[in-house]
Amino acid sequence: MPASPPATTRTSAAQSAVTGSYQELSQQVREAGLLTRTTGYYVGLLVGLGVALAALVAGSVLLGHSWFQLLVAGALGIVLTQFAFVAHEASHRQVLASGPANDRLGRVLANGVVGISHSWWMSKHSRHHANPNRVGKDPDIAPDTIVFLEQDAAGLGRVKAALARVQGWAFFPLLTLEGLNLHVTSIRSLLTAERSRSRTLELAMIAARLSAYVALVLWLLPVGLAFAFLGVQLAVFGVYMGASFAPNHKGMAVIPENSRLDFLSKQVLTSRNITGGRFMSALMGGLNYQVEHHLFPSMPRPHLARARRLVRAHCSRHGVPYTETSLLRSYAIVVQYLNRVGLAARDPFDCPIVRRYRAV
Repeated sequence: MPASPPATTRTSAAQSAVTGSYQELSQQVREAGLLTRTTGYYVGLLVGLGVALAALVAGSVLLGHSWFQLLVAGALGIVLTQFAFVAHEASHRQVLASGPANDRLGRVLANGVVGISHSWWMSKHSRHHANPNRVGKDPDIAPDTIVFLEQDAAGLGRVKAALARVQGWAFFPLLTLEGLNLHVTSIRSLLTAERSRSRTLELAMIAARLSAYVALVLWLLPVGLAFAFLGVQLAVFGVYMGASFAPNHKGMAVIPENSRLDFLSKQVLTSRNITGGRFMSALMGGLNYQVEHHLFPSMPRPHLARARRLVRAHCSRHGVPYTETSLLRSYAIVVQYLNRVGLAARDPFDCPIVRRYRAV
């Protein structure tokens, strides 16, 4: 009876099969025309968002000194998030035919409309796409106010550990500060970056955008109402952005720093789709099809739904787990995962012996 091949050989053969199968999947996607640009869709979307933005400005002018202005502020946070989604897609070169044209559009939308550094976002997001949920390489799981890995939680000081132990419940309230954080981080990253023409241009665009926006709000509204307007807009923007990006990877597989994994498995095992069809795609800017987006980052949003059918069937044939759930369920998973990670942040003054007898 012939001897069985070593386990490492069998694993390598299986991984090679999956790696080769991605080429097969990619060919299917190309033949289906799912990588062709849908410029008309994005032109219509940007025109619609432009009209919405103009209507909000006009509405704010007409309302005058009314607390109903806070409804306008909330709507503005939503519209700016939608612009950010298109900037994200332009960064992946999904919108226009040429790379430079996409880059120019992304810079205008990110810096001039949303007020976030395009170069900072590109650097951070490109590293995430290359190594999603990989320890030490994905900036989206690096320790910050929230910690995403147990080893990071275990090393926290007393104050941060107290937050980490309830961070799952605190996650969505903290997102109300994420809009402000994105603006501050963008400016800080540009100020510390190496001097260049593009850096100067980004700083000028962001400064002009933020100055004009704040000046207009302060001109139209009394100081108290103006600051309330800015606070609501930033809070809605931060929650909407965070609530759209968080369900995609949090609570999915975490890849050890030095592990080797083929491209298809790496992208599929760490990503989660959100059900809901066209409505969810509009709400989340196509981020609900996170698996397909990671496998084919340059695929335009309108083609992701058709790609999903091909990818699901492909993963089923090759035994690669494909994760999909509802939006609310994904939020529950994120909260549970963050709370579980936070349990590693023990109070340094909490005696293990005392804790043991408390449990008896």
